[in-house]
Amino acid sequence: MSDQAQDAAGGTDPGGWWGPPVAGDEVASLVGSLERQRATFAWKVGGLDRGGLSATLGPSAITLGGLVKHLAFVEVFHLCTRVNGRRPGDPWEGVDWDATPDWPWTSAAADDPEDLYALWRDAVLRARASLADAIADGGLDRPIAWSDDPGAHPTVRRVLVDLIEEYARHTGHADLVRESVDGLVGEDPPGAPALYPLPERRD
Repeated sequence: MSDQAQDAAGGTDPGGWWGPPVAGDEVASLVGSLERQRATFAWKVGGLDRGGLSATLGPSAITLGGLVKHLAFVEVFHLCTRVNGRRPGDPWEGVDWDATPDWPWTSAAADDPEDLYALWRDAVLRARASLADAIADGGLDRPIAWSDDPGAHPTVRRVLVDLIEEYARHTGHADLVRESVDGLVGEDPPGAPALYPLPERRD
C-alpha cells in the first residue's frame, strides 16, 4: 500500500486496517474511529500476565484486567442489547447487578489473562456484527431496540458515539497504567495488536 493510500485508509494505521478514512462518509468515519480506539486499547492491555493485568497506579483501583472486562461488557451491552435487543449471554446474565454493580472491575483479578482477553475479543466480534446488522437495517438514524429511559428514543448513531467516548476515556486510563507496568508508551499501535480482531480490510 502506498503512503497516499495508507493515509486515505486510516492515517497512522500502518496496514490500512483501522482508523477513520480521511474523507469518508459518516458511517465509515464513526466506525473507523471506534476501530482505532479498539486497536489502541488492545495494544495497551495486551500481552500481560495476571500481575500486569492486576497492577494499579496511585490511589486509583483501576486495573488493566478490570478495563478489559468492563469494556467487553460495554461492547455487548451497547451494540448487541441496546441496539438490537439481543441477550448479552454469559457471563453477564449470571451477575446480580443490583448487588455487585462493579462486578466486571472487581472480578477480573480472579480471571486468567487468556480468559479475559478471549472475553473481550468475543465481545468485539459480536458487537461488530450487531452494528453491521443495524446499519444494514436502517442505518445510523434507526431507533435502538432498548433504552432505560422510556421517554427517550436514542438512535444507533448516539450509541455508537457513546461507545467511542467510553473507549477514549478508558484507553487514557490504560495508557497510564500500562506505562507504570513496563514502560510501554505511544499513541498509535505500530502494527496490528495480537489481541485485536482485525475488521474486514478496506482496500
